[in-house]
Amino acid sequence: MTAGFKAGFRRGRRVSGFRGCKPPDAAGFGSRTANPGARPRAGEGCSTLSGFPTYRPPVDRPAALCQDGFMLEVGSLNKSFGSLRALRNLSFHVGRGEIFGFVGSNGAGKTTAMRIMLGVMAADSGTVTWNGRPLDMEARRRIGYMPEERGLYPRMAAGAQLEYFARLHGVPKADATAAMERWTERLGVAGRRGDNVQKLSLGNQQRVQLGAALVHDPDLLVLDEPFSGLDPVAVDVMSGVLKEKASAGVPVVFSSHQLDLVERLCDRVGIVSQGSVVAEGTIEELRGSADPQLALAVTATADALERALAAAGVTARPDPLEGTSDAPRRRGLTRAVIDVAEGADDQAILRAALAAGPVREFGPRRPHLADLFKDVVVVAPQEEPRPARRGLFGRRRAA
Repeated sequence: MTAGFKAGFRRGRRVSGFRGCKPPDAAGFGSRTANPGARPRAGEGCSTLSGFPTYRPPVDRPAALCQDGFMLEVGSLNKSFGSLRALRNLSFHVGRGEIFGFVGSNGAGKTTAMRIMLGVMAADSGTVTWNGRPLDMEARRRIGYMPEERGLYPRMAAGAQLEYFARLHGVPKADATAAMERWTERLGVAGRRGDNVQKLSLGNQQRVQLGAALVHDPDLLVLDEPFSGLDPVAVDVMSGVLKEKASAGVPVVFSSHQLDLVERLCDRVGIVSQGSVVAEGTIEELRGSADPQLALAVTATADALERALAAAGVTARPDPLEGTSDAPRRRGLTRAVIDVAEGADDQAILRAALAAGPVREFGPRRPHLADLFKDVVVVAPQEEPRPARRGLFGRRRAA
């Protein structure tokens, strides 16, 4: 058993999510299959559920969502653990069919906020509403949740496990089987249905975990680091699934440290720092709020370029995209980025760069999410002044 599984299981029982649930026996789902609406008997089922929720078959989501105006709204959440203040008036909202990226450094408060949304943890203050009403237990049963700490039974077959999770949400047996088959096929693990989860690769375990979040046809998806550890093929599969669910009207909230994926997938992004959302909007809105940038590539040493620009009163920094397809690395070529104020004389900057050597590339660049993230997370929470910038060789310069 891997270390990740050891953290999520104790004595064969699933610890995260539905605490105290017993996995199904070899015969299926025992006495609970006879009456999905009945309360579990002592020792069976989940202590967190008062019984199986009433199953609702899939609906035409776009029509239903447009009519009901389903929307998640998180308002002024506060949460402290002793002297540590994990959330500070954290607020955001997600509309129907919208993919919302929830990004922040480790310890920023993303997972705490998600656990409060799921009802796993109580907030000290604040509200979580769905379609204008408090997000109660009945509504939470319609959420598909993928925790960062994976919550699968390691010694249970992947297919049987997805059926089991569907049954926990009140899905009838025949529908649960059909949903399992559909999602294992869609996620590319149909050939591994009979394999115990612990025998799967980490990427395939991740696919099964996503299947567990989808198998009951949820009205809202909340995914904590869903792309962690995935290879490019698996990333494409999971990205396609999220887009499909969003196009069907299902709001999707996911956290990730892979900012390029967030930038590519999300309709809107919330950047979290020290328990607060410090920036929120579409990528275009966030880019529009940032200082404009100039990117240049010069056939010169970094020292020579730095001296030439400094003589013109310009401070540059290494190009964060160097080595990517947007800014390929070439021998003898120094790449840099300059933050410029509105109305700055770009021709004066070009002349300064030419003093260092031939200029191969020069032009405006819209900042990427990674640049916005670094800028906002460092500056916004404490409203501190910008730290002194470093030159291309790391020497400190005034901001």
